Amino acid sequence: MAAVGYRHGVTDTAPRALVTGGAGFIGSHLVDRLLADGHSVCVVDDLSTGSAGNVPSDARFQRVDICDLASLHEVFAAFRPEVVFHAAAQTDVRRSTREPDFDARVNVLGGLNVLRAAVAVGARRIVYASSAAVYGDPQRLPVSEADPPHPISEYGTSKLAFEHYLGAYAARGLIEHAVLRYANVYGPGQRADGEAGVVAIFARQMLAREPVTIFGDGTKTRDYVYVSDVAEATIRAAAGPPGRGVVANIGWGREISDLELFREVAAATGYTKGPTHAADRRGDIARISLDAAVARRIWDWRPSVPLRDGVRHVVEGAKAKPELAR
Repeated sequence: MAAVGYRHGVTDTAPRALVTGGAGFIGSHLVDRLLADGHSVCVVDDLSTGSAGNVPSDARFQRVDICDLASLHEVFAAFRPEVVFHAAAQTDVRRSTREPDFDARVNVLGGLNVLRAAVAVGARRIVYASSAAVYGDPQRLPVSEADPPHPISEYGTSKLAFEHYLGAYAARGLIEHAVLRYANVYGPGQRADGEAGVVAIFARQMLAREPVTIFGDGTKTRDYVYVSDVAEATIRAAAGPPGRGVVANIGWGREISDLELFREVAAATGYTKGPTHAADRRGDIARISLDAAVARRIWDWRPSVPLRDGVRHVVEGAKAKPELAR
């Protein structure tokens, strides 16, 4: 996809950070935080799931697919980032099982393109948005970074594969890296049409007084972490002490069942109906929560936004901008 011209913002003397997927949900929150901290920011996004409206006017924007290696190299060579935040990804677990070749092309080959472009311009560090999906169904909870990953979906497999590429490049001294294995990230501005945004989906459906479907019996659990806490962890990972590589979980370390989440969103929206139930979906993890001990020890990071407050912020945002919820 052809690149568009840069939109110029802060001066080139500011620290330079490039964010792939910076027009998406997590990436755009990260861009906002980087700009607030005084960085010069370049956003790379093909807008397949992101929105140009998420990119602030004082960030530079290049509409480029990370699978387009030549265009990616041009962007990196022109901007010469010091730190690269790699958040662009294929994140749909269902699609990964239907189209494993597409999933691998974006998450493995596209990631490798980003890594090679970063090394080519001498970037100091790459911070990678990985996923708790690499653990599959862990034998103990909360799962720690020392526990072996056993992904059960193609999505989890592709995310783990790129972690190994980062480790190989770091072992040769080519670049520093930090791998952040995110729990279920939620917050205002999340799309309500994708499987990952269950808080946004519940909020949209309940505000519209539509039926709400839970897959399975409602006992499936996830670890929900608010997007501002995730942005804080990601910034700290970029500025952390020198080293070849760090792998860190980013989550609360608490299991929240689908039924408990349903009750929280219902309380925030005034929804009075009960959920409907459908069959479990292939590739879904049964239970997960993450021990964030590494992030606490190395970066002094702890989540700060409780689920009830975070859900309230999502509902308030959906009421203020119903077009985003749709």
